[in-house]
Amino acid sequence: MTTAPAVLTALRATFTGPGAPARITAGLLLLGTLAAQHPNLSFHRVPRKDRLNAAFPNWRFFAPHPAQHDFEICYRTLNEAGETSLWHPVEVIQGRRPGQIVWFPGRRPEKAVFDVGSEILQSLDKGFGVVTRQPAYRLLSAHLARHIAKRGAGDVKGFQFTMVRVAGYDESEEPEIVFVSPYNPLPRPAGAGRAREGS
Repeated sequence: MTTAPAVLTALRATFTGPGAPARITAGLLLLGTLAAQHPNLSFHRVPRKDRLNAAFPNWRFFAPHPAQHDFEICYRTLNEAGETSLWHPVEVIQGRRPGQIVWFPGRRPEKAVFDVGSEILQSLDKGFGVVTRQPAYRLLSAHLARHIAKRGAGDVKGFQFTMVRVAGYDESEEPEIVFVSPYNPLPRPAGAGRAREGS
């Protein structure tokens, strides 16, 4: 039978000696990850300190609140004259057809928008300055910058985007704006500035 001094010796050996810092770090990461899985928000104090959402992953595969909404992305541009365009939707959601029950690779962009939107919303409580440094925000911003450039940016110097929560085919529910980004400068193609100077 294990005695109390033997338990204390084992605990002391765990937290001291060779490899102790690695064991302590692994233990703290495990505790933080377990806390991140708990549905009660009071357990999320430690994961909130994870600025990049990398140290404490959320592995709740079967969510207690299944998704009932989609996200739509809209953007507007600002040109060199200081004029703002109307909001333009980014078409991602495809219409449904019977054959998609078997094969529907076109659903991937739709799922990607939902995942990126969910990650941005999960970070809002950390402050807006943190959100704009998140990989999900930067990914969406870069995608929109490419989309605008493909459409012919012209004299556009920046853009703003918004995420709207929609109920899909349920038109009885009004769309809800859940996020509006700050101004994002549009990257200039290489040589664009030199071309302007030479004109």
